[in-house]
Amino acid sequence: PPSTPQTPPRGCLEGGEFLAQENTRVGLLFASKALVQLLVNPWVGVLTNRIGYHIPMFIGFTIMFLSTVMFAFSGTYTLLFIARALQGVGSSFSSVAGLGLLASVYPDDSERGSAMGIALGGLALGVLIGAPFGSIMYEFVGKASPFLVLAFLALMDGALQLCILQPSRISPESTKATPVSTLLRDPYILVAAGALCFSNMGVAMLEPTLPIWMLQTMCSPQWQLGMAFLPASISYLIGTNLFGILANRMGWLCSMIGMAVVGISLLCVPLATNIYGLIGPNAGLGFAIGMVDSSMMPIMGYLVDLRHASAYGTVYAIADVAFCMGFAIGPSTGGAIVRALGFPWLMVIVGALNVAYAPLCWLLRSPPAAEERMAILSQECPMQPRSYAPKEALREFPLTEESDGEAENGE
Repeated sequence: PPSTPQTPPRGCLEGGEFLAQENTRVGLLFASKALVQLLVNPWVGVLTNRIGYHIPMFIGFTIMFLSTVMFAFSGTYTLLFIARALQGVGSSFSSVAGLGLLASVYPDDSERGSAMGIALGGLALGVLIGAPFGSIMYEFVGKASPFLVLAFLALMDGALQLCILQPSRISPESTKATPVSTLLRDPYILVAAGALCFSNMGVAMLEPTLPIWMLQTMCSPQWQLGMAFLPASISYLIGTNLFGILANRMGWLCSMIGMAVVGISLLCVPLATNIYGLIGPNAGLGFAIGMVDSSMMPIMGYLVDLRHASAYGTVYAIADVAFCMGFAIGPSTGGAIVRALGFPWLMVIVGALNVAYAPLCWLLRSPPAAEERMAILSQECPMQPRSYAPKEALREFPLTEESDGEAENGE
């Protein structure tokens, strides 16, 4: 019979109170990366608009490499904390520049959807496979081993960037970017960002609290703690690749269903009495977050095209901020809520939040284009037309007479 955490069955880890305190410390360690990433993101957005995407991506790789090596050899909580914060800076550079680069290379909506699906698949594969990979390597090879493997992979990535992207060229965005403050006032962008934030908060809260709950109630051996996340990683990969293609047609519906499923899956997690009981809820969670992420990222690019100027650094900085808010608020409050109310209640709270937020995705069904905005802009600054594309760019496309005329009239 499943026992309550107060009376651990024989053979389970003694010291429930110690574990409860660890919830908070581990939560803070998890959250530090996301908090730093939150602070750095807007600056990276601005930087990419100034100098292009290639150099920031390379800076990101360099910082990530340093922090990974530091993890391998850190012995104290403080050093781990610093390494984790450095990781946040690196992540910020890599993800904002990477997503912006994709959005500018694939202007076509359906191509962009599938490209983002693949890229997010990679991002999430890291987030989710990290747990099982780390716990198995830690148990069977040693503490430093997972980090050294990662450092080696990071070096490979850096070499590829040097060969393919040549990150020395400065290529600023041709379009003048919309300032972050304007984008943050756009209700449609806020709804999309909120969906990203709340759906990812589910996984963010599970990562530090689920292993400790498993130790308290299931007496799980070390390697199982990370394996619990494997179903989530596999189904997330399937989700992002499947829905990246569909997102173009009905992204709002994908994310609405996704958020509802995230909520329901989280509500089912505390019902599990052993690791096999976690397979269903975690697989559902991964799949649903895949649905939300892969439909929201292209929608973000589409909203900027539709309602603002097509420079993507800032909007993907906002998307990444939303992502990080989930991963910052999640672990830091999760640990505290577990201490106050217990793990099952934490799942109920986050699950209910997601289910309640889901209907808001309906607003993204057909967001209005910005005709009114164009009119306001032309009154404010008659000098500068919105589609500030350089003349050569217009010449490159084989435009017919009439579309050329339309381009000059400001469409």
